[in-house]
Amino acid sequence: MSAIPQNEWKKVGELYSSGLPMRAVANQMSVSIDAVTYVLRRIKVPRRDFKAASRLAYEAKTPTFSIRAGNARRVSELDAVGAMLYWAEGYKRETASGIDFANSDADMSKLFLKFLQKRYRLDENRLHFSIYYYADQDLESILAFWSQKLEKPLGQFKNHYRKPNPRDGTRKLPYGVLHIRYNDKKLLRDVLSLIESYKRKYVLR
Repeated sequence: MSAIPQNEWKKVGELYSSGLPMRAVANQMSVSIDAVTYVLRRIKVPRRDFKAASRLAYEAKTPTFSIRAGNARRVSELDAVGAMLYWAEGYKRETASGIDFANSDADMSKLFLKFLQKRYRLDENRLHFSIYYYADQDLESILAFWSQKLEKPLGQFKNHYRKPNPRDGTRKLPYGVLHIRYNDKKLLRDVLSLIESYKRKYVLR
């Protein structure tokens, strides 16, 4: 006999099919996972594979950021600026795990960071900065420059990449290339959605 009355089996199937994980269904029905598994098997509701289950679990997680209420004209203008900067200089592939904006221009980088801070309430633990620089450049002085420019502590600068010196006399950027990173794919999704909204408004009409 099932621990779940037969007249409740349909509800179990509907809860699971809505995207709830089995543990959440079991908690809602006040039964064990085994009882839920038994019912799903009896009513022939297919089990989700690991990839689908992982995706649903991720979507159910609360984002690590929130969008600020924007009511000033300058905020909406900054949204447009930030979206265009990321469209031009940001990593946008599906494999990305979050925001990755790369540039060597200090003012441009600071402007993009200002966009992130004005549009969103961020978890500072997920915001960090990385430097790509050449082997004969002084990383400490480069870090000091960017830390002062962005008004961010050195503790948020990590995972730097040192490149071999070029043999062809390539001009070196004095402060390397800065990467602004925020590890939450949902933030990337919101920025890409913002880009799409401007594309639809001004390009795809």
